[in-house]
Amino acid sequence: MRIVIFGQKWLAVEVLRQLLLLPRATVVGVCPDRKDDRLEEEARLCGIPVFPLESVPLCDLGVAACCQRYLPAVARARCGLGILAYHPSLLPRHRGRDAIRWTLAMHEPVSGGTVYWMDDGADTGPIEAQDWCHVLPGESAAELWRRELAPMGIRLLTTCVTRLAKGERPRASPQDERLATFEPAFGKTRLSD
Repeated sequence: MRIVIFGQKWLAVEVLRQLLLLPRATVVGVCPDRKDDRLEEEARLCGIPVFPLESVPLCDLGVAACCQRYLPAVARARCGLGILAYHPSLLPRHRGRDAIRWTLAMHEPVSGGTVYWMDDGADTGPIEAQDWCHVLPGESAAELWRRELAPMGIRLLTTCVTRLAKGERPRASPQDERLATFEPAFGKTRLSD
């Protein structure tokens, strides 16, 4: 299975490292959210080509890890099965950029992560896998991310890619729109194009 990784920062690098270990998967490129990101640096060290979004190579699957930009239909269409993305909430709850901060602001005792198939919406595609965790009293967004949600994202994405690389069919289930919430970003930064 030929894979392109989209995203940024530590999470994207760790997902890249895990996917490089899979026997039936080959990472054929990365598409970092921004120039000079850790993902770009790691890809170059591994001899993996780096592509701008407008030049995504044809592949079997896209994987989005800590991707903070909208991936248009033309980019998704270059990834045969589509693009699997990780979101640090129990979708359809807390769609949007600051899911962890909203989980804490709403004093929710449980959080989790979702791997879903990207579509034209923001965090609205069919769910491939989910897991949950408790939120500790007084925990900050950064603490919850490091303790549970980042490792969960790596595990969920790797597990899903492993299944798909073995030829298993996607398990995509539509999100229940009756439960959906979308919260704005805490800051003024918007999803980039």
